[in-house]
Amino acid sequence: MLQKIGQLLGVGIVAGVLCAALALPAVGGLGITARNVATGFLNMPSELETPPPPQRSEILDRDGEVIAEIYDQNRELVKLDDMSPVMQDAIIAIEDARFYEHGGIDISGTFRAALRTLSGSTQGGSSLTQQYVKNVLVESATTQAEQEEARETTISRKVRELRYAITLEQRMSKDEILEGYLNIAYFGDGAYGVESAARHYFGIGADELNLEQSAALAGAVRYPYLYNLRLNPDDATERRDIVLDRMVDVGAASAEEAEEAKGTELELDVSNPSNGCMPSDQPFFCDYVVQEIEKNDQFGEDETERARWLRTAGLQIHTTLDADMQSAAQDAVDKWVPRTNESRKVAAEVLIEPGTGEIRGMVQSRNYGPDESRLGETSINFATDFDRGGSTGFQAGSTFKAFTLAAALDQGLGFGTSFSSSNSTTVTGQRNCDGAPLAPWPVSNAGDTKGSGSNNMVSGTKGSVNTYFAMLQRRVGLCNVIEMSERLGVHRADGTSFDNERTQGNNSFTLGSEEVSPMTVANAYATFASGGMYCEPQAITKIEDRQSGRTIEMDSDCERAIDEDVAAGVSYLLQQTFRGGTTNGLGIGRPAAAKTGTTDGSASAWLAGYTPNLASAVFVGDPRGPQNYPLRNVTIGDRHYGEVFGATIPGPIWQETMRAAVSELDEEDFPAAPSQFGSTSEPSRDDDEDSARPANNEAGVPDVIGLSQDSAVSMLEEAGFRVSVSGTRVRSSEAGDTVAAVNPDPGTQLAEGATVNVFLSDGSGSDRTTSVPDSGVWQPLNGTPAETGMYTPGRREE
Repeated sequence: MLQKIGQLLGVGIVAGVLCAALALPAVGGLGITARNVATGFLNMPSELETPPPPQRSEILDRDGEVIAEIYDQNRELVKLDDMSPVMQDAIIAIEDARFYEHGGIDISGTFRAALRTLSGSTQGGSSLTQQYVKNVLVESATTQAEQEEARETTISRKVRELRYAITLEQRMSKDEILEGYLNIAYFGDGAYGVESAARHYFGIGADELNLEQSAALAGAVRYPYLYNLRLNPDDATERRDIVLDRMVDVGAASAEEAEEAKGTELELDVSNPSNGCMPSDQPFFCDYVVQEIEKNDQFGEDETERARWLRTAGLQIHTTLDADMQSAAQDAVDKWVPRTNESRKVAAEVLIEPGTGEIRGMVQSRNYGPDESRLGETSINFATDFDRGGSTGFQAGSTFKAFTLAAALDQGLGFGTSFSSSNSTTVTGQRNCDGAPLAPWPVSNAGDTKGSGSNNMVSGTKGSVNTYFAMLQRRVGLCNVIEMSERLGVHRADGTSFDNERTQGNNSFTLGSEEVSPMTVANAYATFASGGMYCEPQAITKIEDRQSGRTIEMDSDCERAIDEDVAAGVSYLLQQTFRGGTTNGLGIGRPAAAKTGTTDGSASAWLAGYTPNLASAVFVGDPRGPQNYPLRNVTIGDRHYGEVFGATIPGPIWQETMRAAVSELDEEDFPAAPSQFGSTSEPSRDDDEDSARPANNEAGVPDVIGLSQDSAVSMLEEAGFRVSVSGTRVRSSEAGDTVAAVNPDPGTQLAEGATVNVFLSDGSGSDRTTSVPDSGVWQPLNGTPAETGMYTPGRREE
């Protein structure tokens, strides 16, 4: 009944308000005169959208613990039942004592407010419903102009609020309006809504507020800065006492209760929720989550809209982060590469669960902050790609050899695939993915790695023999190795392709001369651990939008990348590095597979490895430019290093991280070495084996595939070989009458004067694989062809 009365009086009130403005030719910005006021008022828009006000979002780890809070306004919405009744009484007493009696408009107050507005003031007079309307208009404004319109000091704004208020009271109950008001009101000092205000000023929930606390908060609403409880305690106390007196006047408190409350001082327990990633204990993972939301068009039309959604929708973002694994990784990188080390080196590590792609940890030995000039501080996430807040990447060294192994096994080559692996060689015959020939590649082994005699996949992997992998890449084909790495999710951190205009294909791909992120390498190794199932790296599992009430489930995105036996084969080979190989002494007390990586001149160092249920990759280097600031003659923390390799610092970081990280996981075994790849034995060593190798033609048979007959013959003869051109054309994708194949293969080392058989193409183009007749005139040296590959001159890789 009271609401209906208030609604019937609405037009009369507005008429009265406007009568006070008869001296003006027009009322505010509406341009309605006193003669058509009623008509103009009724024709105004009356429906007001009342969406939930902005509130803070939370990022949670996989156990539901808060990692970070992100917001434009510190607000947490609560129900009216979760607000202290005395708080409700206090706000009604001081702001709108007749709230439960009128229909949205306080007649006398509105008339008084109109007169004051005409004199340039907007003090007083608004009902709680009108104040709620104003706050809704302000909070829902998406442009500066809309915000200014909602705050303008004009009669037109008052009239607009009156019209909305009348209609709002028809649609919402009094309790709903009161709840909305107490959740949207600003209480000063960055606290929006009564729940956040109670926690900010007193360290308690809104349901725990007592009389004096409620009165103090209610008093702050009128002028949040003047009556700021923290900044202006004297003014706030005086205002609190006025509220207490008013509560006595309206019967909301007894005189005795009010006097007792006045006798207490403001006892504040001020605290603020952390805002953003900087205060978080997991800042770089937090930043990655923020980037994942802001860069994903699933969450909004553009980045601005997505950022606003993140900071205003009260999201609960459930992530994949494991707090214990994260802590173990952070402790390890901080121990071996302290955050403020004078050498300015950095360590970064990512842990990923095989079979899901879920990121269990993401750390680096840096403090999170915007001042790059400050020692130990950065906002760049070196663990991930450039488009997710990371760097343009770092060369990953011999961790890439695993991709060559996968490509070789995928083609059906066995563990016994052998090459005579000298300590240095020059490799010819490689082509990029466009088929263009690449320059000769001088490649040598690193450190004390020796390639004496023959190596197969087992010994070559165990010793990380560069010349062996150069030859294996040559056998498999550079483009096939690149394609395999891409199947495993490997890509350059700067977003460009491996076979781009700058590189036109990279001879030294197998030795990790491409710049990638630890995230990419860790996830590729997780694919081996999962039996060949590739999963996109995943940081978010679910987003609950408390503003709209919807829940967004983020499922793992997985597909088979390689055959299960190929993955098992790679895992078998990478386990050998712990058995007298490059990771010897870095075991973690359970089955594991791993590969070290050290780039040319120890510019950067890596170790990537995995168990069947957890993979991780560690990078150590200098973000100023590893080639200019290498890991040589360097002091990191209290340790001096003449030269850092993958097993020197990344190795212990990986070992200490994984030992702790897998302690709560079931111990699992890898599959047995697939029988289809043959014997797992290493080749026998013969000290005199090198004597059987030819002294000349170290580059081997030139690659003349695709050349004309005359050009091919000329090149082969210049290399010191005799040439026999077969009269039989072979099926090939090469152009007709050009060279389709040679026997022995390009790169094979032969004695000077040996015969090379040349086969021309029939131009059919029907088969990618060329079938070469067995001439019966060639026998490989040492029982196997000594094939080669390519690399940047002078590069040495572990």
